[in-house]
Amino acid sequence: MAKERKYKTFKAFYPFYLTEHQDPICQELHFTGTATLLVILFIAILTQKWALLGLIPLVGYGFAWVGHFFFEKNRPATFQYPLYSLGSDFVMFYHILTNQIGKKMADARKTIYGEKAA
Repeated sequence: MAKERKYKTFKAFYPFYLTEHQDPICQELHFTGTATLLVILFIAILTQKWALLGLIPLVGYGFAWVGHFFFEKNRPATFQYPLYSLGSDFVMFYHILTNQIGKKMADARKTIYGEKAA
């Protein structure tokens, strides 16, 4: 049985996180979930309907876990690294939004697997 890695910094964790999200559908589901939770947050603040905030974990985790269990076929890193995973989801969202995800994914594979970056 492989020994679990222990990431002590966000910078060390993020490449691992990306390699756990290589399936494009999984990435799209994460992006959709994060975008939706940001919209819910904005609407809750704007309307002061604070009960809407209860939807945020359902939306965020719901989309992400469908991506992991049905497309990526791996266990979400949230279970072992909840705060790093949450932060990484927003960073990945930004990298997808700014079209940097391809380069960041190649760099992550190089870091984690020793592959050549594209």
